[in-house]
Amino acid sequence: MGILTLIFIAVSLAMDAFTVSIAKGMSLKRSNSRQAAKVAVFFGGFQALMPLIGWICGQSFAKYIQTFTPWIALILLGAIGGKMLYEAFSHDGEEEENQGLLSVKSLTILAIATSIDALVVGVTFAFFDVNIVLAITIIGIITFIVSYIGVLLGKKIGKYLNNYAEIVGGIILILIGLSIFLNR
Repeated sequence: MGILTLIFIAVSLAMDAFTVSIAKGMSLKRSNSRQAAKVAVFFGGFQALMPLIGWICGQSFAKYIQTFTPWIALILLGAIGGKMLYEAFSHDGEEEENQGLLSVKSLTILAIATSIDALVVGVTFAFFDVNIVLAITIIGIITFIVSYIGVLLGKKIGKYLNNYAEIVGGIILILIGLSIFLNR
């Protein structure tokens, strides 16, 4: 598998993370490059880790993982989106909400939800002559970059939506989960 093919795979895998990063940026009351980097590290790291795990597992688990991928994405993204909607309507304090949105738990759940498809791609890598180190490096770097940009872009969009940013972000996450589920 050539480097150009790996780049196209990486870009397509990063699109879910990009969309979720935009939603994340929209929901933050205040964001900066440090927060964008935190989100990007989680998303890029999991997007790189999942194909490696898939590659290691190989063919034996592929059909089981593919069967549940839409359900896992629907549940995880729906739960996080629902939590964002809940937080948008319960005003427990601005700083508390911001911290919860960037908590390790929240980012881990989102990173897993957006990288399940990368796990399946990793399984397919086991059937081809793929340099797995090169593949996961390209996937991780591209996802990092688009996620970083997504958070900053989302914050700019969120400025125009004011109080509705977290609601829109939550709805986007739920819709992404539904889209993954319905397009299985």
